[in-house]
Amino acid sequence: MGNLQAEEETPGGSAVAEVASEAATAAAPVFNEAYIAWMLVASAFVLMMVAPGLALFYGGLVRKKNVLSVMMQCISLMGIMSIVWVVCGYSLAFGGDILGGYVGGFDHIMLAGILPYYDATLDTVVTPGSDGAIPTILFMVFQLMFFIITPALIVGAFAERMKFSAMVVYSILWGLLVYCPIAHWVWSDNGWLCEWNEAAAFGALDFAGGTVVHISSGISALVCALMIGKRVNYPKEPMPPHNLTYTFIGATMLWVGWFGFNAGSALAANALAVNAFVVTHIAAASGVIAWAGMEWRILKKPTILGACSGAVAGLVCITPASGSVSIPSSIIVGLAGGVASYLACTKLKNALKYDDTLDVFGVHGVAGITGAVLTGIFATKNVTGGGYGLLEGNGQQFVNQIVSIAASAGLAIIGSVVLLKLIDLTIGLRVEELSEIRGLDQSEHGEEGYIFL
Repeated sequence: MGNLQAEEETPGGSAVAEVASEAATAAAPVFNEAYIAWMLVASAFVLMMVAPGLALFYGGLVRKKNVLSVMMQCISLMGIMSIVWVVCGYSLAFGGDILGGYVGGFDHIMLAGILPYYDATLDTVVTPGSDGAIPTILFMVFQLMFFIITPALIVGAFAERMKFSAMVVYSILWGLLVYCPIAHWVWSDNGWLCEWNEAAAFGALDFAGGTVVHISSGISALVCALMIGKRVNYPKEPMPPHNLTYTFIGATMLWVGWFGFNAGSALAANALAVNAFVVTHIAAASGVIAWAGMEWRILKKPTILGACSGAVAGLVCITPASGSVSIPSSIIVGLAGGVASYLACTKLKNALKYDDTLDVFGVHGVAGITGAVLTGIFATKNVTGGGYGLLEGNGQQFVNQIVSIAASAGLAIIGSVVLLKLIDLTIGLRVEELSEIRGLDQSEHGEEGYIFL
């Protein structure tokens, strides 16, 4: 009533207010409902990658006495990491700089300021290169799915021998102290590795998480495997996958879900999302051919496990490059990911004699590093409209990629070593030997995956 009265008493007040309102509306980005629809679907796809995708993929690879433990870890992280993200994770990743830009601040604790307003002038994320916008809360939930899947990937390295309680504590602390800082460096507006931050000395191209997700998790997985030690009787006793049918179903669900992972990172239903979608598929296909082809040549028999592993390696390798490389380049990226991961999971693993149960380092770490390097080589202006790589004459971008790999790997190593040491000194990392022999399904959860009458 007071505003209405003021307008009546001031000559032309109503007209002035109308003009001001129209100007504000014209200046502000408006929500693009097509973008919103796509991002909702993409967010759901990424969540599907964790369960049932990753849960089945990993569940089939372990021995049958541990199948439920892996699935329990996956669904628990879906619950735990979601709450951690809402409470403080999003703020640490995307809040304003603290500690000299090392990590985000406390602007958005309990999602303060992140509200589902319909008015685009109040709370939006503007899609790069577009006048369209999505609600910030939608960006928040899309990023949440990445926060869930990244520690879930690490689970495969210590499968069949880590305490459930240790897994929970490690995942929470690792998410806050390793993942959030790296996400802040690479994806927040002021991050020192952020490609669209003009002040960044080493702006890295990481479209969908090669550095933030796969290198950080893959390197951390190697640290976990080394520090927790080998499984009882490994490698003397054969420990083959117990159900490759599960693994096949999980791998193909990961393949489909990865379209949300990569194409969703465009934050829009636009040409960039289409390019990311197509190169993601082509790289996965190339990865299948590379790994199965290596097996066929060396072992004389291509396997379903090899084909599934190759698909995942190709998907990992294209992830950082999916917003910057062309379709022909994606074939090379996928082939390179498949070959590099195959060699890491066979030659390198056997030479160093570490027990990374489900080859998280061999696939995610090695293919992630390979993809980040190749991004610095094959990135093209034809896709990005801006950033480009070594083949187009930008040697600095190649340097930037190397710096981002080193920074991510360095924090992953230091953070994981410290956290694992602290956990081992307090609650302990590993189940007792008898519990491991019995299987984690029974010893940690009191359940059995298969009951034969």
